[in-house]
Amino acid sequence: MTIPHPPGYRPAPEGIHPPLDFAGYKSTGLRAPSQAPIVLRHRLTEVTGPLLTGDIGPNDHDLTRQHAGEPIGQRITVFGRVLDSDGRAVPDTLVEVWQANAAGRYPHARDNWPAPLDPNFTGGGRVLTDSLGNYSFTTIKPGAYPWGNHHNAWRPAHIHFSLFGRAFTQRLVTQMYFPDDPLFDQDPIFNSVPDPKARQRMVSTFDLEATRPEWALAYRFDIVLRGREQTPFEEPHE
Repeated sequence: MTIPHPPGYRPAPEGIHPPLDFAGYKSTGLRAPSQAPIVLRHRLTEVTGPLLTGDIGPNDHDLTRQHAGEPIGQRITVFGRVLDSDGRAVPDTLVEVWQANAAGRYPHARDNWPAPLDPNFTGGGRVLTDSLGNYSFTTIKPGAYPWGNHHNAWRPAHIHFSLFGRAFTQRLVTQMYFPDDPLFDQDPIFNSVPDPKARQRMVSTFDLEATRPEWALAYRFDIVLRGREQTPFEEPHE
């Protein structure tokens, strides 16, 4: 039985989010549901939580200072604002990131392609947005990596983002890409988002004004939770 949406609920427009089973992305065929989902009414739990007040470490926002030495690669700043579908800032929300190192490798037992690991870079960070919804990370620009989905398949450079928003209904996991990547056309994860304009909302913008001289290039990535301009979510593959 399908329960009607509650008053005020605005489903995402068609073409924004990727289908759960996308032919070009092989592993989705093994885990996509075979039946239509049952839509349940939002209750108090879904519209009022979570409240995240865990400790944020002093270097959680700076992935280049989490170890004894400096990591190898191009240092970058990734920053932006988290907004809701009405354009309002989303303050005090947890933003988490994870990524490959400059050689395109994760420090994970199943990632064993012949690219070097970096003992000074583990690729994970988190931060809370401020009162205006701003966040900022310092990190290393990740490298592309092969992933075996099709012949000579390589993922474009990307950073994974996880956000909780004000409630579970705003939960978002997505990927941020870098402008003008030559691997966009052959990547089925990027292209699983049907609307070309929506795909571009996953691509960051190089910002020379925010670039720190002799220190780090800057990329802006604003994130919208729910609504017409929502940032597309990712279908997890790892």
